Amino acid sequence: MARPIWSGAISFGLINIPIKLYVAIHPKDIRFHQLHSKDAGRIQYKKFCANENIEVPQDEIVKGFEVSSGSYITIDPEELSQLDPKASSSIQIEDFVYLDQVDPIFFDSTYYVLPAQNAEKAYRLLSLSMQETKRVAIAKMVMRTKEYLCTLRPLQDALVLETMNFSDEIVDIEAIFDESRQNLREPDVTPKEIAMAQQLIDSLTTEFDASKYHDEYRLKVKELIDAKTQGKQIQKVKQQEPEPIGDLIAALEASIASSKANSKINKKAS
Repeated sequence: MARPIWSGAISFGLINIPIKLYVAIHPKDIRFHQLHSKDAGRIQYKKFCANENIEVPQDEIVKGFEVSSGSYITIDPEELSQLDPKASSSIQIEDFVYLDQVDPIFFDSTYYVLPAQNAEKAYRLLSLSMQETKRVAIAKMVMRTKEYLCTLRPLQDALVLETMNFSDEIVDIEAIFDESRQNLREPDVTPKEIAMAQQLIDSLTTEFDASKYHDEYRLKVKELIDAKTQGKQIQKVKQQEPEPIGDLIAALEASIASSKANSKINKKAS
């Protein structure tokens, strides 16, 4: 049975809704250990002093901030602890906004929010009200001594909390574009090319179904591990580099034709 990672209350106005927070994402990355190629011994990391070239015990390690090249100031743990945000069990709603005003670039981690016992009605009221008004809540919370900006939004009959990046953590896209434009030419896109690209988009448009998308790389890595575990020989395949598009119109026409052909095959199969 899933266990909550945090308990508290959603607060807005004079209303408090006791809730529990659950992990919504379980990453399925395949993790490897680093081994010595000669004897398969695990590689371990030790902390060395760059000046003395000796291993340093944990109780002699302090935090330092580099103020200039090679120059540091040290910070005591007690000094940092005084700055920790006050422990709080409240998800404090500050504003309600329309979801389409929040770019996905701000979203970080996802959690399910479920009501505590005897808080079901107030929880349901908040969820239904946000669904009806098509709004989401912008809130702040403290979890594990860190302050988070977050979004609360309805999902089916539940609420979902997304921790968010603060605005000063988002890289300015204009700065990236301005830098890249110095080495790129400004292309001319014709109305015909736009119309054909839109036609291709239309031909590939469907209802979103998350179950049809898979992590193909992870599946292939798992197959490789299974094969090597069974002692099978693996034949290496040379990867082909993608070639740049020559005739854009011809590529669009071929893509549209291929999409239509695949659509007919899928309809027959269903």
